[in-house]
Amino acid sequence: MKNIIETIQKALRAAALETVRTSVQRFFKEEIKVHGVKTAELQKIAKTYFAEVKDLPKEEVFALCEPLWQSGYLEESGIACEWIRQIHPQFKPKDWAVFERWIDEYIKNWARCDTFCTHTVGTFLEMYPQYVKKLSVWAKSKNLWKRRAAAVSLIVPAKKGLFHDDVFKLAEILLLASEAMVKKGYGGMRKEVANFDEQAVFQFVMKHKAVMPRTALRYAIEKMPKSLKEQAMKKS
Repeated sequence: MKNIIETIQKALRAAALETVRTSVQRFFKEEIKVHGVKTAELQKIAKTYFAEVKDLPKEEVFALCEPLWQSGYLEESGIACEWIRQIHPQFKPKDWAVFERWIDEYIKNWARCDTFCTHTVGTFLEMYPQYVKKLSVWAKSKNLWKRRAAAVSLIVPAKKGLFHDDVFKLAEILLLASEAMVKKGYGGMRKEVANFDEQAVFQFVMKHKAVMPRTALRYAIEKMPKSLKEQAMKKS
């Protein structure tokens, strides 16, 4: 089993295309490490090798994911995220510390952040809602990716109508964030809440629009009717 990571990395290099590598880089302001593997092929590789590890104890799967994170390659972290998501029924409260460490050590761009947090961390929070309060600590971190993680971790639960109050609490903490990646993160979180409680989101926006960054405001009202969008965007 120790050679499976080398086998995966070899498969990724074999499937890599320079055109894909160049295309992916355009979505990032910072330089990233990417093999250049098409999404469909990456999913195929992740699925093929997950079949070999799916019956291992969770701790062994986590250990195999470590070098995939450490490599720095976008596709390899994507495989790690997929494997972790697949074994979510095995999650236990103690895994929060592991997930937080991975964010601190390995999350260096929006793609890694969103892939890991929207499903893995989001699913964990649905299983153990008492941990949602810890997102307030993340939202105050000096690490901008951890602040984005606080917001995007609630996007999938918010789609299900969960953690309504916590979404607004985090939005208050992140309200004046200057980084675009954080603003888009908490704007997207509120946008999902608007599907269930449009008025609450609208009232929040109207209350704070004088100081709210326009990027976050636009994300929050994206799904609202034209009349509400016009009121929200109108300068005081």
